[in-house]
Amino acid sequence: MSKIYLIAGLGADTRVYNNINFRDHEVIPVDWIEPNPLDTLAVYAQKLVCQYNIQVDSIVIGNSLGGMLAVEIAKFIPVKKVIIISSIKTSDEAPWYFKLFRNLPVQKLIPGKLVTSMGFVIKPMFGKMSEGDAWLFQDMLKKTSPVFVKWAMSAILIWKNEVIPPNLYHITGDKDLIFDYKRIKDATVIKGGTHIMIFDKAKEINKFLKQILSKK
Repeated sequence: MSKIYLIAGLGADTRVYNNINFRDHEVIPVDWIEPNPLDTLAVYAQKLVCQYNIQVDSIVIGNSLGGMLAVEIAKFIPVKKVIIISSIKTSDEAPWYFKLFRNLPVQKLIPGKLVTSMGFVIKPMFGKMSEGDAWLFQDMLKKTSPVFVKWAMSAILIWKNEVIPPNLYHITGDKDLIFDYKRIKDATVIKGGTHIMIFDKAKEINKFLKQILSKK
């Protein structure tokens, strides 16, 4: 049975998958490694492939930023399946404000440490959370490397990709305030799903994952 590699989103770790059922697959959490400031998402994805020895018969699942990295991994090595959740697969699906911040890069002026300590400001953009999920969100953000956050904020904005790898499955929500589902093509849309639907819409996500993972 294929190994499943889990990649979290920016400001998070693989605890975001706590409510997800991966059946009997061997699951390998992918932890962030410190990037070189000049790394693109493609280069960073290649580093993850080497660090975790990801093979062609693997399944890679990514949430948000992790989905973009999962796409780059699948471009670098032809994995068995790539599944992205609350993410985008091409730069055409990126929101309008990506272009704004590329031309007016105010994010470069924001210290990474400030971002990791501002969960109360960022949280409303991700959607409503239960008390337990809100605590986990704050804890993950607090424990994220400020160096990584600073790098990722810029790397995401300059990401250019037009290639959709084969065997890609995309799950998104119609209430996602980060990535507008109306800009996304060929995705399974979960009604009421916010950017953090991996917490509160796990039941629906698990239903689709069961179908995807059972496919030969």
